[in-house]
Amino acid sequence: MRILGTLLAGLMLLWPALASAQDFPNKPIRLIVPFPAGGPNDIIARIVGQRMSEISRQPVLIDNRGGQGGVLGTDAVAKAAPDGYTIGIVSASSLVINPTMEKVPYDVAKDFAPVTLVTTVPEMLVVASSVPAKDMKELVALAKAEPGKLNFASAGVGGLPHLAGELFRQTAGIDIVHVPYRGAAPAINDLLGQQVQMAFLDLPVLLPHLKAGLLKPIALGAPRRAPTSPDVPTTAEVGMPDLLIENWYGMIAPAGTPEAIVARLNRLANEAMGDPQVKQKLADQGLTVAGDTPAHFQAYIKTETTKWAEVIKAARLDSAK
Repeated sequence: MRILGTLLAGLMLLWPALASAQDFPNKPIRLIVPFPAGGPNDIIARIVGQRMSEISRQPVLIDNRGGQGGVLGTDAVAKAAPDGYTIGIVSASSLVINPTMEKVPYDVAKDFAPVTLVTTVPEMLVVASSVPAKDMKELVALAKAEPGKLNFASAGVGGLPHLAGELFRQTAGIDIVHVPYRGAAPAINDLLGQQVQMAFLDLPVLLPHLKAGLLKPIALGAPRRAPTSPDVPTTAEVGMPDLLIENWYGMIAPAGTPEAIVARLNRLANEAMGDPQVKQKLADQGLTVAGDTPAHFQAYIKTETTKWAEVIKAARLDSAK
């Protein structure tokens, strides 16, 4: 009887959360995007959020909270009520890179409940047309023959393209010089103008220039070749399996959100991402739909945090923290 009483007491404590999850959502969901409108986070949030709204029959309201490289919006998610009605779309930079590079007002491991990985986008290593190297072997040989003479562009200090270049330097054992820009567009402009020699950048922004033959692709930092660039080998295929570099975007909720509600959000998001039209819209942006469980996404965040923390430390980029 004592055991039965304990079980009943436990069920009584769980009942409010279970009942709430069963009814969830019964009002609008606020989806925080920690960047201004028009960027990848925003595009993903609007495509997936619209379908989630249709499935749940509740509005999913996009709330752009740009500032400090994604820190302000991500912090707003951390400090929101843990009821499932405020969630966020974050990227690798705002969730695993920023906290390693600098002090942030949240603890990734303690302040968030991962919901699901949403999309991935590979980084591609390209070189300017004037660089006398047509593949990875020749590029590494050139860099070793002329240490400190080759430059790599990035979209800004501490961003994934910068860290990709640092990981390339460390993996290949070469001496190349970082040249940061304020965004991918000016970096590409100087690549086209032969002012810098190479860069790792998101595949979608490179596609028009690759199709025009203005940049030479060297390798794709993804597990598989991209359908949009089937002739470009992966970094593993060219002998650098550790040079796996993919940007990613995921959905999070505040820590303390009931597991049943996180599970409901996960099902909503995954059902939305499984819609053929959603998949096509994301593919048109060069994004690959992911979708997983909260537990898998949590493990993925931990792995990515460890990976990039090691790169940042080796490159001595964490001195400001």
